[in-house]
Amino acid sequence: MRDPVRAIADAVLYEGYLLWPYRRSATKNRQRWTFGGVYPPAHSAAHPDDPSALQAQVAVEGTPRVEARVRFLHVVERALFDRDGRRVDELVIDGERHLAWDEATEREVVATPGRTQFEIAGRTNRDGAMRRSWQRVTGIVDVQADDSRVTVRIENTTPWDGADRDDALRHTFCSTHVVLRAEGGAFVSATETDCENVGLWPVLVGEEGARDTVLAAPIILSDYPQIAPESPGDLFDATEIDKLLVLNVLALTPEEQSEMRASDPRACEILERCASLSPDDLMRLHGALREAR
Repeated sequence: MRDPVRAIADAVLYEGYLLWPYRRSATKNRQRWTFGGVYPPAHSAAHPDDPSALQAQVAVEGTPRVEARVRFLHVVERALFDRDGRRVDELVIDGERHLAWDEATEREVVATPGRTQFEIAGRTNRDGAMRRSWQRVTGIVDVQADDSRVTVRIENTTPWDGADRDDALRHTFCSTHVVLRAEGGAFVSATETDCENVGLWPVLVGEEGARDTVLAAPIILSDYPQIAPESPGDLFDATEIDKLLVLNVLALTPEEQSEMRASDPRACEILERCASLSPDDLMRLHGALREAR
C-alpha cells in the first residue's frame, strides 16, 4: 500500500486504540476498540449494536479490475505470571514495570471479485514471565462488481460461546476498514451517489483528483483526507490537535508516565517521542495556514 494512502489507512486503523492520557487506568481506556468492530455472530445476536458484518459500496465508472484489502486489528492478550506460575496483574521484568493488558496485531486480507474465506489460527507466545496470545478467527470477504457498483461485505464467522464483551473482542475484527483499488476505471465520490454502506464510509484517497483508490473507514472523512505534515507521529487521536496532546503528555506526573510506559509498548513510544521534541518541533505544532480546497 503506497503513501499517502498508507498513512491515512494506518491513522484509521489505530484511531482510538489508546486514548490520552494513554494509561490503562484511565476510564476512557477501559472500553476500547469502539470503531469498526466486526463481532462474532453469537455476540451480535445478543448485542445488535455490535454488528457481525460491515459493507462498503462504491459507484464505479468503466469496467475496472478491482482489488480489496480488508485491514483490521486482532486483539492480543498480554498476561503476566510470577515465579510460581500464578497469573498476576503487574510485574517488574528486568527492571521494567509491566501491566496485564490487551495489545493488538495488524491483519490484512486481500480479495478480488468473488467470495474469499479466511482463517487466522490462534497462537500463544511465551517469553519468560510474559505470555502473548490471540484467538482463532474466521471470516468472509465478499466482493461483487458490476457495471456500476462495487460492493464489499466483511463477515465474521468465528464460533464463540463467551459471556462478556472483553472476551468477544478477542474474536472480533477491530478497527476494520477497506482499501479498494480500480485498474482501468474510476470510482465516484460517495457524496454523489446513493450507495448502501453499513458501518463504513468510503472516500477517495491519494492525490487530489485521483479516482483509482477508495478508503472505506468506520469514521466519516472527507474525500482526499491528509495527515498534517507538522504532526510528529501517531497519537491514536488522529482527529485531535497534536500540540494539545503533546503538551498534555509532557504534563503527566512521573507516576502517570510510569503507568503509561507499563500499559502498552506503543504508549511508551509516544512518551519517548514527545519527550524528545525540540523547542522548534513544538513551535511547528502551533498550526499552519493552508488554502481551502
